[in-house]
Amino acid sequence: MIASRWIDRSAGRLLVALLVAAAAAPDAGSQPVEPGLPFAPGERCVYRGSNRLGRVGTGTMYVEGPAREAGRSTWLLRFDFNGRLGPVSVTDQTTSWFDPATRASVRYAKRERSPVSSATQDVRMDLAARRWQGLNGTGGAMTTAAPLDELSFLYVLRTLRLDDGDTYTLNRHYEPGRNPVTVRVIGRGTVRVPAGEFRTIEVELRVRDPNRYGGDGIIQVHLTDDARRIMVRMESSVPRAGRVVLSLQSGTGGCATPGGIASR
Repeated sequence: MIASRWIDRSAGRLLVALLVAAAAAPDAGSQPVEPGLPFAPGERCVYRGSNRLGRVGTGTMYVEGPAREAGRSTWLLRFDFNGRLGPVSVTDQTTSWFDPATRASVRYAKRERSPVSSATQDVRMDLAARRWQGLNGTGGAMTTAAPLDELSFLYVLRTLRLDDGDTYTLNRHYEPGRNPVTVRVIGRGTVRVPAGEFRTIEVELRVRDPNRYGGDGIIQVHLTDDARRIMVRMESSVPRAGRVVLSLQSGTGGCATPGGIASR
């Protein structure tokens, strides 16, 4: 289901801010996976990143696996970003080790690089003990036995029932101070992005993140109005960066889009 200084460091961090607060199924601990998750290894989605200055880079979200982690069979959920902020090139590599049988994360890692700064995260989640442990002595208790991180939140959002008027209050981020996340279905419509025009469900996410947003933040996500629930567009307003948008450009595997309207 993921410090203000990161915002200053790179355009990659500005775009990843859109991933902070996606959602998860209601907090009921570890549950057997239901048949037909809308994502699986082999899915690959490519996004165009832009802000008020224009295009700032390209982000790719993809699923690999299986891979063993913490004694479990997991899928690797990945987000890679490469871009520029003016003359400065930036990269961001994020990975979540996601257990599809429990819809929970067991590890989360992030690496950011630019000519002027760098940042690294590596967090392990102990589901049985309900504790998380990061670098440099960070860690603590979790309020859920099925935790999520910034990237896995975004994938699990796609598993929710998203009928008109639906609202969820979720408490599954591994850091208790980041909970709750509120998810509200705004409505349905069509959205045009570089990959084509799609019928979509618009979802509003209200995030608790004082470091990045100075309090609460609001993110709009458009998902295809079909069984795949592909993320077509994500938009947020980030302090010092303004409005930041990721728009679907192309995809393969489960994210393959022929350029026409989805869900005919």
